[in-house]
Amino acid sequence: MLAAVAAAALLAPCDQRDPEDEIESGAGALEAEVIDVVDGDTIDVRLEDGSEETVRYIGVDTPESVAPDEPVQCYAHRAAEFNRSLVLGRSVQLRFDAERRDVYGRLLAYVYRGRRLINAILLRRGLARPLTIPPNDSLAPLFERLARAAGRVGRGLWGACAG
Repeated sequence: MLAAVAAAALLAPCDQRDPEDEIESGAGALEAEVIDVVDGDTIDVRLEDGSEETVRYIGVDTPESVAPDEPVQCYAHRAAEFNRSLVLGRSVQLRFDAERRDVYGRLLAYVYRGRRLINAILLRRGLARPLTIPPNDSLAPLFERLARAAGRVGRGLWGACAG
């Protein structure tokens, strides 16, 4: 039954809500406005205090489109465009896990638009693969499950990209 629900959800239009997208962001989330979309899993935001930060989504890895000296990977532009359609110019909430920053100085966050978890939407739609880097792994089981469901039905990069 779960596979049928997941398959139906994967085929839904991007603005249609799915119960799996709705996960409480919890207390302590930071409000931010998305001012740019770097790629499928990285955004630039303006925080409430006016400061600007680059945010890398926790637990997901979309195909690369902006890596220096690297070719654009299969489905990279689609992932970036879909991410852009979800968050650019919108208010989001950033929820953190165990570590707040990566080695590049970017904020690491679960990104919510209302109750919709953008990280999970990308996985469910087949636009990202799970990327678990402890200790930021509190949603790893959910992310693995969403990716498996997308892979089973060949959704997104799972059906379009070799390897």
